[in-house]
Amino acid sequence: MKIVFMGTPDFAVPCLRTLAESGHEIAAVFTQPDKPKGRGYKLIPTPVKAAAEEYGIPVYQPLSLRKGDDAEEAMKTLRDIAPELIVVTAYGQILPKEVLELPKHGCVNIHASLLPKYRGAAPINWVILNGEKETGVTSMQMSEGLDTGDMLIKKSTEIGENETYEELYARLSDMGGEVLAETIKAIESGDLHPEVQDDSLSCYSPMIRKEMSALDFSKSAADIHNTIRGVTGFAMLEGKRLKVFRSELSDKKYPNAENGAVVDTKSFAVKCGDGGAVIFREVQPEGKKRMNTEDFLRGKKLTEGEILS
Repeated sequence: MKIVFMGTPDFAVPCLRTLAESGHEIAAVFTQPDKPKGRGYKLIPTPVKAAAEEYGIPVYQPLSLRKGDDAEEAMKTLRDIAPELIVVTAYGQILPKEVLELPKHGCVNIHASLLPKYRGAAPINWVILNGEKETGVTSMQMSEGLDTGDMLIKKSTEIGENETYEELYARLSDMGGEVLAETIKAIESGDLHPEVQDDSLSCYSPMIRKEMSALDFSKSAADIHNTIRGVTGFAMLEGKRLKVFRSELSDKKYPNAENGAVVDTKSFAVKCGDGGAVIFREVQPEGKKRMNTEDFLRGKKLTEGEILS
């Protein structure tokens, strides 16, 4: 098949590699424009663009597929290529109806959740924030709605009790490539069995906001733990910002301690609103590097009862 791939972040790279090594003709890659980074604001290619260049695949980076000169030029390019299939993984743009209807086999999206749950932009964060025990990857036939198309192939996985967003992101990224390979094989063999999504079972995963990382110690230990795992937490310790990247739940209860109080100076356990405690395992003090708690405590003496806000 002649295929066009659309994707942008490193999450999408395993899917592109799956296609590039599948024997199919990958006629083009569409990705978001390069963005300036660092002190010199040097333009950095997207991870998908960098991977496409490894394989010598032509890359297009329109600002929009829906309006303006860029959209018209992109549409002309797609018509000239005449792909039989378009594969989309975390592209970052909404495809217009004209693009969705162009390929013979339509447009297939690889989405990092078990649809219809967690439609939207940040499903990996939200399954952790909500304390889900299971998630996965779904391929779907794209429609004009937001992640509402017919489901094609699903693959599920358990979420570890202490697994972080970064760890789950990497696992689901690889799983996306596996689901895509199965989907392509089923398209070729004519063995696809699309399943309509039950909208009554759906939920939405909106974009993550920076303020969501603030740790509110009046909440339960599980909520604090899930915030740290899902978006990276932060609190104020002695007037300075402390980021928390990894944590565990304590098996002890501290009913008489104040919320936010350090209740164990050796493990860095902090009391939460339900009487439980969360143990910080990896932190980054303001102005310093990310480190495990053991290294942090070698240079910082905590006082039992001191409060994190």
